[in-house]
Amino acid sequence: MYCRFSPSDSLTSSPLVRRNLQSTSTMNAHILIVDDDSRVTSALRRTLAYEGYQVSVAANGEGALSMIRTKPPDLVILDLMLPGINGLEVCRRLRRAGDGTAVLMLTARDAVADRVEGLEIGADDYLVKPFALEELLARVKALLRRRNSSDITREVLVFEDLELDTATRQARRGNRLIELSTTEYELLAMFLRNSRIVLTRSVLMDRIWGSDFEGGPNVLEVYIGHLRNKLEQGGEKRLIQTVRGAGYVLRTLE
Repeated sequence: MYCRFSPSDSLTSSPLVRRNLQSTSTMNAHILIVDDDSRVTSALRRTLAYEGYQVSVAANGEGALSMIRTKPPDLVILDLMLPGINGLEVCRRLRRAGDGTAVLMLTARDAVADRVEGLEIGADDYLVKPFALEELLARVKALLRRRNSSDITREVLVFEDLELDTATRQARRGNRLIELSTTEYELLAMFLRNSRIVLTRSVLMDRIWGSDFEGGPNVLEVYIGHLRNKLEQGGEKRLIQTVRGAGYVLRTLE
């Protein structure tokens, strides 16, 4: 058992869980748990349902992909080590298909290279097993807030030939549509709202991942690479520039 809780424990008696329920029970988001350990999925299902979320469960990668096609979730809690198609391949296929669903990856591997690999293929966040339920709930809520924060009002952010629609969470360069993951969207929106302003690495890490994120500074470089690849896939000029010793800026080169 990886998580630091017992599947037989009663979660309704937890003051922290009861307090969180009051602020999140109306969210009604759909979360898909993908893990082949029934003890983990049972405990997570019970906890998340008590928090007010709609919860589905898949025990393997094939089942997860099928369920995502049938009823797309708002967030996927995805175990790395799955029978058949593993978690990395599931995430890779989602991103290859342009699916922007938020992905929280669970992994028993705590090496930096393993964590970065998951982020490189498009996971938005990860937790290393064993983990505390409180930490998982906090990360779930943070990812869902990020996903839904721009849906209240609609903005179209524009710079040069690049546009970002905050309602559809899709970008365009000219007539080319660009699908974004949750983290890619947040990062691009921050650049567009601060065009021509140099954003330091520390500011970007704090605003996108939070001050307590432990993924390492190379995570930012990974996602800048993701964004550049998508924004320049049609041969367009580079808009996200590196400022050596400082960070990044959205601007055209003179």
